[in-house]
Parts: sequence; structure tokens; C-alpha cells
Amino acid sequence: MFAISLGDDGAELRPLEPRHAEEYLAHIDRGREYIGQYIALSDRATDLASATAFLQSYADKAAADSGRLYGIWTDGVLVGGVLFRTFDAESGNCEVGCWLEEAAVGRGLITRAIRVLIDWAVEERGMHRVEWIAASSNTASVNVAKRLGMVRDGVLRESNPYRGVRHDMEVWSVLAQEWRERRASGR
Repeated sequence: MFAISLGDDGAELRPLEPRHAEEYLAHIDRGREYIGQYIALSDRATDLASATAFLQSYADKAAADSGRLYGIWTDGVLVGGVLFRTFDAESGNCEVGCWLEEAAVGRGLITRAIRVLIDWAVEERGMHRVEWIAASSNTASVNVAKRLGMVRDGVLRESNPYRGVRHDMEVWSVLAQEWRERRASGR
């Protein structure tokens, strides 16, 4: 197994696989309410079988080259993750996403981990466009897109029905050339 350091604070990015189902479920249980504010991830893992099934769905996506899932560990504890929710090598488009339990918020973990994913997608896999989609009310997620230098493409008004409320969803993106220029300038 590999681990990618996310900096000098000991945080690591690693593949999140079906064999991690117990650890993943414990993580989701710790952060269920916080994680579930904007995304249904916590609703998909309510017991060991459903946690395993979710992780297996991403193992299957990885095998089909259509998505990938990575965990963020700090001090040996799973605290969140990032993913390629969609990955279409033929079109050169993918969507990245994230989640984090509340105890790990404010350390830049998501921004650092997503940089790793975008670097890999653009430089290793030749992706042309990387998207980020977030509820307009999810200020933390929108701020990550801004820190990554993404451009706000638009708002899908009331497009996401979630927990009885229709949410506006913002679409952000970065193109490969923009990403390379940003990285070359040290931003």
C-alpha cells in the first residue's frame, strides 16, 4: 500500500478500500451529523455491510477507471477523504469531491489532498477539466474551490433535493493549462 504525505503535520492520503470498512464506519459514526449537512455520504454507511458495499462500489469504479476513493489519516486515524466522483479519461473530464469530520476541520487537509488528486489527474492521466460541485450554502467547500484557483462556472438553481430542501449547487472547474500555470507560479 502507498501513502502520500500531505505535509509536515503527519497527515497522509491513502487508498480507502473495502478492507477498511470497520475503520470507515467508525469514522462516519464520529462525524455523521457534520458530514451529513451537505452530502449523503453518511446516509450510505449505516452498518458494516453498507460501509463495505460503499467502499466496494469505489473499488469497482477504480477497476473500471471511472472513479477513485482515498482516505485522509492523521496520527493513524481516518478523519476524512477525497475522491474522483466521476472520472472519464476518454472525454478528459472528472469531478473531485471531499468530506471531513468536524474534529479535522481548519487544517487545510482537503485543499492539500485535492491538490494531489488534480496534479495526478492532469499530469499523469491527461485530464483536461476537473470539476468541483458544492452547495452554495457550503461556504467551506466553496472556499476550497477558490483556494485551488478554480473558476465558478455557474449555479444550478435548486437542482439538488436533499433532506427535504432544494439546494443551489455551484459548479467550479479548473482546466489543465490553468492548473499548470497556477502550479508553475507557486500558487
